[in-house]
Amino acid sequence: MDLTVVAYVIYLLISVALTIWVARTLSRNGRVFIASVLQGDEKLSDAVNHLLVVGFYLVNLGFVALYLKAADAVENARGLFEALSVKLGVVLLVLGVMHLGNVWVLNKIRRRGVMERQQIPPVGPQGWTSQADQGPWAAPATGPAGA
Repeated sequence: MDLTVVAYVIYLLISVALTIWVARTLSRNGRVFIASVLQGDEKLSDAVNHLLVVGFYLVNLGFVALYLKAADAVENARGLFEALSVKLGVVLLVLGVMHLGNVWVLNKIRRRGVMERQQIPPVGPQGWTSQADQGPWAAPATGPAGA
């Protein structure tokens, strides 16, 4: 069997396995983070988590498929390991960048939600107070004395 074909098979097996493992790990552990971003809405957080996992699979498996072609034919065992190390290293970097991109976007959404919650007062205004109602520390009222 041609060593180039062996390199293709090993590359595909390892890349697909890594993609599945990373996607499952991100899905399982990211669910809590997404729930906090979406203020505890479990149904929406499950839907967003599933959509993120599907997008992760599509992008990463698409990249793995596009990056399959080897530039040179693999001649010996040394060439096989060199080709695999370069290809798998690039796939791992792409997986890492995708993960960091997802976390960055979700963190931006979470920060926006926290800022919006901080702008809403915990108790609505109940009316206006006059300056005389503020107690002895208030500035003296201007107007006729003794009135």
